[in-house]
Order: sequence, then C-alpha cells, then structure tokens
Amino acid sequence: MNLPDEFVLSREVAEALQTKKPMVALESSLIAQGLPFPHNVETALNLEVIVRKSGAIPVTIAVLDGRIHAGLTSDDMTLLGDRKTPILKLSRKDLPYALAMKKHGATTVASTMICAKLLGIRVFGTGGIGGVHRGGEDTLDISADLQELAQTDVAVVCAGAKAILDIGRTLEVLETLGVPVLGYQTNAFPAFYSRESGYDVDHRVDSARDVAHVLQKKWSLGMKGGVLIANPPPQDQAIDRVQIEEHIQRALRQAAAQHITGAKVTPFLLREVAVLSEGRSMATNIALLKSNAAVAAAIAVALVTEM
Repeated sequence: MNLPDEFVLSREVAEALQTKKPMVALESSLIAQGLPFPHNVETALNLEVIVRKSGAIPVTIAVLDGRIHAGLTSDDMTLLGDRKTPILKLSRKDLPYALAMKKHGATTVASTMICAKLLGIRVFGTGGIGGVHRGGEDTLDISADLQELAQTDVAVVCAGAKAILDIGRTLEVLETLGVPVLGYQTNAFPAFYSRESGYDVDHRVDSARDVAHVLQKKWSLGMKGGVLIANPPPQDQAIDRVQIEEHIQRALRQAAAQHITGAKVTPFLLREVAVLSEGRSMATNIALLKSNAAVAAAIAVALVTEM
C-alpha cells in the first residue's frame, strides 16, 4: 500500500497492514476534547486492549507535529490528553491546516474516517456521531460527520448520535444522504446515554457476521459511503432518557448564557452534563465506548474471516 508521506505508522499497525489483519480505527478527540484527564488516557488504552482481545488490531489516530500517526504510544496519548499542550480539534476542514502548519490535532469522527479510508481500514469504533444541533434548522449547525458518512467507505459503530443533538433531524439528514442506519441487536436508535431515543433504526442486525454481509454487499455494488451501526449503551450503565434530557436542557441554557457556539458547544455540553449528573454520564460514556470497541472489533474480524 502506497500511503501519503504524512502518515507515521506504529510497528503493530504496519505489520497489520502488511499481513491484512482485521483492524479497528479509533479516534483521538475523546482524549483531547472528550473525557477529562486521566480518565481519557486510561479509557483510550483500555479500548485498545478490548480490540486486541476481540481479535483485531486497534489503530488510534491523531496528528502530531503535522503528521498523521496511526497507532499511538501512551506518551502520545498523555500529550493529547493532559491539557498542557494546545491540541486542535480536527474535522475534515481542519486536517489540511494541521498537516501544513505542523500542528498537534485530535481526530473527530469525520477526520478519523478520512484517515481510516486512506489506510484501508473499513471499521471504526467511536462513542457517538455528531449531527444536527438543536436549533440547527435556523443556525445550520450540522456536523461534518454526516456528510463524511455519505461519502467515505467506513462503517462506524456508535451509541447513536450524541443526546445533546436533534436526533430526529439527524436521522432525516442521514436518510437524505442515503446512509444506512443499522441497529445492533436493537430496533431502537439509541441516544448515546440512553438505549432509546424515540426513533427507530432502518434495519436490525443481530450479529457481527450479518453486519459484515451488509457492508460487503453495499461496497461490492459500488455504493459509496459508510454505514452507521447503532449499538445501545450497556443496560446496567444506560441513563433514563427523561432524566438525561433534564440535564441537557440546563446545560443548553448555560451555553446560551455564556454565548458558547460552534465547535466549543459539544465539549461544553458534555462537561456540564457530567457535572449535573454527578459523574454518571461520564461512566456511561466510558462504558459505551468499550462496548462499541468490542462490537467494532467483532465486525472487523467478520469482514476478514467471513467474506
């Protein structure tokens, strides 16, 4: 595989690419902008352990000194997560700047998908995707994640869209863009912290092998774009939808009062919800990340062994 010069591969990732082992892409925004330190680094390392135990190779992606690193060391993760060094939050529009200006940056869903596709990685495990923000019909605040799902051939395993978003409109945009939304062992589209959002998925799949067959059929027909696999948070860690909505509404009012907009909204709301829920939302966030990593690894293995 001829990769752009911007890539730096760990030895494990280079070997996996050469031997065509199943691989799972993992984002780095959860380290730099998501969870607080040291929970962010601990969780990122645990996700890699889970992927390996499930039979795949984890590929955590970030930009360091203007180069795309696929496979991070614990020191790399600490640099991203200890809040001592400026770290850019990289979506599609930010990636060229970070590379050209030799910056450090953490990849979001969109930019992780771009890097994964360049590496030939077909499966990506994350927490929740971005989408249409509440009030987005007026502000047009819509995440680049949705367009990336429409054009980049990577399957994304998540716990639905982040609960702070307008989930109904997010699903409408995904439908318009032709992105299949599959429920992993569920008919309900999850709302990140909650197992149900009040909306249904397009289709239900009950095994990693079934997901792999769907992916193979889609891409073999030349149908570009990804597939969203919605995996509800574990039952014992999920939060009641009504309860979490109360916290979100309070956090939204605080964001409006402080005039917080753009890319700063999501990290602010997630932090405020964690405070208002007395840490329960963070525990749920970590639990669903681990669950999604395991499911993503199972799908990656099925793609290699079953197809």
